[in-house]
Order: sequence, then structure tokens, then C-alpha cells
Amino acid sequence: MKRRSFLQLGFAGVGALTLTKNTQALEYYPVKSDKKIAVIYSTWCGSSRDAAVWISEGMGGIADVFDIREKPDLKGYEHIIIGGSIRSFATSKELQDFIQQNKGVLKGKVRGLFAVCGNMGNPITPELTKQYIDDHLAKMCEVTKVPAKVLRGRITKSLMEPENAKMMASFQDYDNLKRDECMALGKEIMDSIK
Repeated sequence: MKRRSFLQLGFAGVGALTLTKNTQALEYYPVKSDKKIAVIYSTWCGSSRDAAVWISEGMGGIADVFDIREKPDLKGYEHIIIGGSIRSFATSKELQDFIQQNKGVLKGKVRGLFAVCGNMGNPITPELTKQYIDDHLAKMCEVTKVPAKVLRGRITKSLMEPENAKMMASFQDYDNLKRDECMALGKEIMDSIK
């Protein structure tokens, strides 16, 4: 290939990318479906991102998965699953603000909830489920009786902000997030909306 042709092709490719109307770097592209399902999440270290993708996998890979930082437009979705990582007994302020700002769009569409909690490596108790799901996410989303689960998470200090990593210095990194548990929640949600 001649240099001139190579440069023209390169510039054309870059131009096409800059002209693309809707580029979403963080969106996970699933299997196509006539069902309009979105899984939205907030995360600090990536645990909730992985959980959200695995929940979609449990639904047959048909749900679009969005990081809350993308500020997804959910108007075209019929079914929405919401979740996030827990820190200091709550999900992120960004997720809480998003839910508050989109109450009208979310009303009647929230089909499942999840929280990812490292819980210092300890098992998830019914009290934690009540605290993080019933008294927090379900209350914010104004839903009851939807499939929901608190999933065990992980600590990866190298992915934390320096002040949080310093606070967690006495703890070892651990990973208790289980793909099969996330997929089981996705299947449960899918079965509830069929």
C-alpha cells in the first residue's frame, strides 16, 4: 500500500469515528433481542461492573449494560435492573442522584436490584440484605418484591483512590464475587419478566 493511500485511509477512519453520533465506550454490547432490558450500575473497583455483565449473561446476554457515569438514556427500555457497590453502607452518590433524577423513567420498569458488598470477606446476612436492598435500593427505586440479591464483592486496593487504599491497608485483597451467583440472579430476573 502506498503511503498516500495509507494516510488517506487512516484519516477517513478517524473522521468516521469522530462523526459517529453515539459512541459509548463503556457500553457492553449483548445479544440482540426484541426485549428492551438495561442493567445499570455504579462501581468503585469494578466488582459491580463484572456483576452487571454476568447478570446480563444470566439473562441470555440480551440486556444492555451501562456504567452510571455514561448517564444512559433509559427512555427506550421496558425493563431495568439497578445495582451498585456498597461503601460506607450505601451505593454511590452518583447512582443515588441518577435514580432520583430519573424517577419518572424508572417508575414501573425496575425489575431487579443488586448490591455488591465486600463485607470484609464475611458472609452476607439477612440483615445486610434488608439494609442494602429493602431499606436502600428498593426504597430509592420505589419497588417491592422484585428479584434482588446482595452479592459478595472484592477488595482490590490498587484500584482504589489513595485515601481509601490507605484506610484499607490492614486488609488483604480478596475476591468473593461469584459469576454463577450473578448469572442465577439474571436468570431469576428474566424468569420474572417473561
